[in-house]
Amino acid sequence: MAPNNFWKSRISEGAVLNPVDRTSEVLFGLIMVLTFTGAISAATEGRQEIRELLWAALGCNVAWGLVDAIMYLMNVLAERGHGVLTVKKIVAAKTPLYVREILRGEIQPVVSALLSDNELDSLGEKLKKLPEPTHRNLLTGRDLVSGIQIFMLVFLCTFPVALPFALFDDVAFALRASNGVALLMLAVGGWVLASYAGFNRLVTAIVYCLIGVSLVLVTMALGG
Repeated sequence: MAPNNFWKSRISEGAVLNPVDRTSEVLFGLIMVLTFTGAISAATEGRQEIRELLWAALGCNVAWGLVDAIMYLMNVLAERGHGVLTVKKIVAAKTPLYVREILRGEIQPVVSALLSDNELDSLGEKLKKLPEPTHRNLLTGRDLVSGIQIFMLVFLCTFPVALPFALFDDVAFALRASNGVALLMLAVGGWVLASYAGFNRLVTAIVYCLIGVSLVLVTMALGG
């Protein structure tokens, strides 16, 4: 395999969002929109027109989706740049001891504790034999697709929170309905995340729901 093709293939393999990333994006978006809709009510004391509230909530969804997608791409770029720098340090290392220190600093502690010095030395030698990585092609078309997926995921999953403003004429009732939808989705998201991580699903769902309840209570105390 050609040098550029080797690193390009390895980069592409890491471009897919895992369940934690997907669920976290939804939960963060829900918390943001929940805070935003409550803040609108607290600031305007219910005088805002429903149409304006709807567009404001949708605008929040779009903005948060864009921010999330851009931050994802920036994080991917930074992580891969750090990976290139790490490999270059290993290649330039003069002693096996320094290579071990670099690898132990990069590998998760649990895994690192299971690896002997000989195994780390073997891994270091394999890395030194690889073609030298560069900062070219750190972002791929697949990354851009993942960014678009994040945007759509955040927007579509938070859209139900804005929907009550289009369905109900009573601003106060629409706000409470919106809060209820957000809290329900927070609980579901917490349940899904706990299932993946092996946590207590009910407790995690309640914790995420309580975070949302706390935000609602704060905005209600401010007049929302």
